Amino acid sequence: MTEANSPANLLRLLKPRLPQMLSVLRTFVLAESPSLEKTPADRCCAMVAAAWRRQGARVERLAQKHRGDQLRINWQSQKSRAAGQLLVLGHYDTVYATGTLATMPFRVSAGKAYGPGTFDMKAGIVQALFALQALRQMQTPLRKRIVFLWTSDEEIGSDSSRKLIEAEARRSDAVFVLEPSFGPRGLLKTARKGVGEAEIIVHGRASHAGLAPQEGVNAVHELARQIARLERWNDLRRGISVNADVIEGGTRVNVIAERARAVVDLRALRLADMRRLEQRLRALRPVTRGARLEIHGGFNRAPMERKVSAALFSRAKSMAAQMGLSIGECVAGGGSDGNLTAALGVPTLDGLGAVGDGAHSAHEYAVAKAMPERAALLAALLRDS
Repeated sequence: MTEANSPANLLRLLKPRLPQMLSVLRTFVLAESPSLEKTPADRCCAMVAAAWRRQGARVERLAQKHRGDQLRINWQSQKSRAAGQLLVLGHYDTVYATGTLATMPFRVSAGKAYGPGTFDMKAGIVQALFALQALRQMQTPLRKRIVFLWTSDEEIGSDSSRKLIEAEARRSDAVFVLEPSFGPRGLLKTARKGVGEAEIIVHGRASHAGLAPQEGVNAVHELARQIARLERWNDLRRGISVNADVIEGGTRVNVIAERARAVVDLRALRLADMRRLEQRLRALRPVTRGARLEIHGGFNRAPMERKVSAALFSRAKSMAAQMGLSIGECVAGGGSDGNLTAALGVPTLDGLGAVGDGAHSAHEYAVAKAMPERAALLAALLRDS
């Protein structure tokens, strides 16, 4: 690798572009894009698409009926024949409803860019845009074509984008996920827990609580026994957590409850543990005579195990060192679209987006000076993968 093409030179090229990066970030953040509101999400989609078209990329806007449209952006070096594909993955939707800017305006203060979606994850999209700009300027032939996929519904489960994500991942040799990094050191996410949701419904038998309690089957009592069972499945050392977080049941205080329901959050760090949890759920049987159980749901995102990230993280760490930066790694308890690509066995590195804090909160921010650094790291990974 020549000095001109080194990761350090990419960083030198991108550092002076921080003002432009913040300007683009402002444009994207002012285009509010709540997951559940298609019209404003589509307006944001159009602005993101326009920014990428200005870079000369081929932009496909994939129409959606109920959610914001998806963006598939294709870039291929004109100086070489691409042999394979790299996928850069992220989302432009946010958890904030239209109008949030009135109380949470975009602003830059003390080196931090505040506003709804700055950290999660519009700064990541901006970093990718400038990474492509730097690669174009350096005119280095790329070994593979690059697909940038920006989706509109990650914050609500990726129902409309999941098939598209999985299809692109199957065509790709590696996936780089622009979700936010973790903590003030900007740790990359080399493992993520699998995430699921189960519903347990108990059917009992109603009866008068005073006149004929012996004739009733109390669904609330049965549900309590089942929840006590679930609690014993927790193993935080192994990354397994099972939490009943929504409970409802009964009708009146003097009527033995005929029905009760719980919604349970499921997390597991290992694929084997995920499968075991699902088997145990299906094997639940009533404790109370006369009660009946219904079990629905399960895991909807498998764990992202570290083995799918290890080689890519090692490469990222080496490139960061050449820029004079230190990169660490962590395990994330939450899921992302990286779980979907990792489940297919495609090498996946997550947390390459913004450095900052406060995702989904009123104090969400991205650290400004880290944006050129992360853009340079992504550009180096795309060039040399």
